[in-house]
Amino acid sequence: MLTKIREKAHGLFAQVLLIGICVLFGLWGINNYTDSSKEAAVASVGDKDFYQRDVNKAYEQYSQQFQGMGIDEQSLKDQALEKLISDEVLLQYVHKQGLVATDDATRDFIKTLPYFQIDGKFNDGQYKAVLSSQRMTSADFVSRIKNALIMEQFQNGLINSSFATNYDVENFFKIQNQQRDVDTMTVTIPSLTEQPSDTEISSYYQQHQAQYQIPEQLSIEYVELSLTDLAKKVPVTDEKLKAFYEDQKDTYTTPERRKISHILFIVNDKVDDKTALEKAQKAKQELATKDFSVLAKEVSDDKLTAKTGGDLGLFNAGALEKPLEDAAKTLKLGEVSNPVKSAFGYHLIKVTELVAGDIKPYDSVKNEVTNAYQKAQAENSFYESGEALTALSFEHPDSLQVVADTLGLTIKKSNLFTKDKGDGIAAEDKIRSAAFAEEVLQGNNSTPIELGSDRLVVLRQLEHKEAAARDLKDVKAEIAAVLLADKAKLQTITQAKKIVSRLQAGESMQAIAAEQKLDIKKATGLTRNKQELPAPLADAIFKAAKPVGDKPSVFMVPLATGEQVIVNLTKVTTGVMSEDDKKKLELAKKNIAHAFGQSEFNTVVNSLQSTADIKITPKAQQEQAAQ
Repeated sequence: MLTKIREKAHGLFAQVLLIGICVLFGLWGINNYTDSSKEAAVASVGDKDFYQRDVNKAYEQYSQQFQGMGIDEQSLKDQALEKLISDEVLLQYVHKQGLVATDDATRDFIKTLPYFQIDGKFNDGQYKAVLSSQRMTSADFVSRIKNALIMEQFQNGLINSSFATNYDVENFFKIQNQQRDVDTMTVTIPSLTEQPSDTEISSYYQQHQAQYQIPEQLSIEYVELSLTDLAKKVPVTDEKLKAFYEDQKDTYTTPERRKISHILFIVNDKVDDKTALEKAQKAKQELATKDFSVLAKEVSDDKLTAKTGGDLGLFNAGALEKPLEDAAKTLKLGEVSNPVKSAFGYHLIKVTELVAGDIKPYDSVKNEVTNAYQKAQAENSFYESGEALTALSFEHPDSLQVVADTLGLTIKKSNLFTKDKGDGIAAEDKIRSAAFAEEVLQGNNSTPIELGSDRLVVLRQLEHKEAAARDLKDVKAEIAAVLLADKAKLQTITQAKKIVSRLQAGESMQAIAAEQKLDIKKATGLTRNKQELPAPLADAIFKAAKPVGDKPSVFMVPLATGEQVIVNLTKVTTGVMSEDDKKKLELAKKNIAHAFGQSEFNTVVNSLQSTADIKITPKAQQEQAAQ
């Protein structure tokens, strides 16, 4: 049983579920109700097919995770497809091995998800309501959670079984603390003034026409079903609002808070349960003649709070561990509890201050009550209208008029936009992706597009403009600049290569520098962690072969600016463990073992993928590139 490897999972797969649960709800929602019978699969793993919409929705998750990192859309879509495939390969493998996640482990994990909690505690009604709002059954959700936990446990089984020896750690520090001395010269890009000929420009234009195009554009018409819009239409009366206010009064109540102090007696490898309990009981007796805060400073194992007499601060209901919460609720102001068992040991608890709860008057929160009431009443209508929107847009694929008339929606229009950029509704990635999907380009309505949890959009093509080449006269100056830059970079590379050859032949760097009017910069004692060189240059220096005898290692490194750096690696000093390193041996051993385990896991997954029945259709690849 896999549960023997590890009973609970807290790593990558489980974290994705926990951190990205809202995104995942989006991925799992209306997709389950769309018809895939007419759609070509993008890829398959065995009998499992993936469609373009799967890639698009996985991309939506990736785009949120990597937002602001400058990764282009197509690269993220490629990664999204790769992740779908690798996860499915691993999932099929662990299922074949008979590995399972127990119902108890799955239930415990689901209960930790904040989206199913009220006041910090799992609530079955909230759980059912959230799943219902996402058109998901409990069985489907639990199955997905189990799959994630199984993969997580398999990964942890490999990682946690890896280990590092003292030799591994010593070797790590030898490499990590290695020092290198270099002399460098930078060959800059020359400023060229001779303009390229018309023939050169025309030739470049013919060979690179794809770079000089007005991109494909289209505009759409669409209908939008919005929970906010539906809520605005819900009629209200004071009678209904006051009834709603009374029913939801906890929402408009500041809960009672209690200020707690404690004295802790830890249970651990050195102190067993019985001993800790006896110490707590003895301390309770001492409180008959001694002040609580004084005793806390003397005997509490919570050294941080002991300094302040055991003060833990003010707590709302639900903020403490349940045994402590239950005990604190029964105490009067100034009263001390009997020993209370928690995950840490035994506590004596004292309530030192009570802050009464406060109910906000109806009149002061009437606007909030109105919005909440209207939204609550509209949610059912939103769900039913969403079902109707899905059905009608599929039954009448050549028009939005029936949808609009039936649901009382307005058909709106967008400006022209491209696959990568748009304004208004087209500023949404999901809208642009759907608009350029094959089904829409063929004249059909799109499948419903979820924009958050409270907006659904169906669109269709209005105007479509194919990509077109820009006139040569309009791009002539751009091409001339490109040709000049390319020529300058080529001269830089040629010059740098000649210098490297001369240095390797034994010529003096000082002599060449004087001849070429270049500056030599010396850097000694460079380490992997502490250096101020550009990252590509530093990486190259520490990847380069060591000097042989008195002969330096010579090479050139291109920078992002187009400049070329000539490097003379003159000395490599083997690293030694510092006194500070010796204090971190166990941590280093743990981190190295984890890295070994992660490498082993990656090797296993790559091996599984190399033998799995994976198909990626060329047509689907083209469609993916088009979107």
